[in-house]
Amino acid sequence: MIAIKTSKDPDLDCAVAYTLSILGGKWKWLILYLLFEYETLRYGQLKQKLAGITHKMLSQQLKELQQSQLIHRKEYAQIPPKVEYPLSEKGTTLLPILKLMCQWGEVHRPGSEKLVYLDQRGKTGFLHI
Repeated sequence: MIAIKTSKDPDLDCAVAYTLSILGGKWKWLILYLLFEYETLRYGQLKQKLAGITHKMLSQQLKELQQSQLIHRKEYAQIPPKVEYPLSEKGTTLLPILKLMCQWGEVHRPGSEKLVYLDQRGKTGFLHI
């Protein structure tokens, strides 16, 4: 049996628990997905695309992603102030996981009639049934 620690201790015994301590919650994966799709977004654009997120929650999630070095915060010295958020190099290492999450959701969300298959080269695809 695996013992899982749930603290934010960086020396966690379980890599999954450590990953979840960095990326847990509803909004972080959605923010990362949007930054993957659009490359760079401003705060207002993120707020508009994330229906239901509060100003406080979005600010907090962006700060945590920045502290984890998964996104950058680019500030421009101009009036009105302009701040952009792209993925960092470390953040792009999560793209394979994000793509697998998208594939899983496509197959398992209600109303889906798709099956995942592997072709002869090991690439994934979908069969519509």
